[in-house]
Amino acid sequence: MIRVAMTGVYVDDVARAHAFYTDVLGFETRHHVDMMGGAVFVTVGAAGAQPDLELLLEPGEGPIAEPYRKALHEAGVPCIVFGVDDVRAEHERLVGLGVRFTQGPEEQGPVITAVLDDTVGNLVQLMQVASAH
Repeated sequence: MIRVAMTGVYVDDVARAHAFYTDVLGFETRHHVDMMGGAVFVTVGAAGAQPDLELLLEPGEGPIAEPYRKALHEAGVPCIVFGVDDVRAEHERLVGLGVRFTQGPEEQGPVITAVLDDTVGNLVQLMQVASAH
């Protein structure tokens, strides 16, 4: 059986992304490894859940990452979607922490979504199955 073990997001600054994804969004650090030349390998995951699924915070500079991230951001397209139990409550909590949203909670067919700016170059969508609220 094939399963998703890791996916990544390109970020402007790995240290700043790590702080945002852990301190603000509530993820836990899974790996934080100093590599040669000052680079770091950093993964985070859902605190206390999905132990076999990690999000790699990848440096976003370079001829592939920069145009990709810029195009997504300019088009208003989230780079990743995170599931939450209650989008409205999570939106309220994060706004209270100073997180900027480009879209507040909105029903879209069978889901409720909101889109936030992760402060490191990306838009991130929060999603809740509408029947779960």
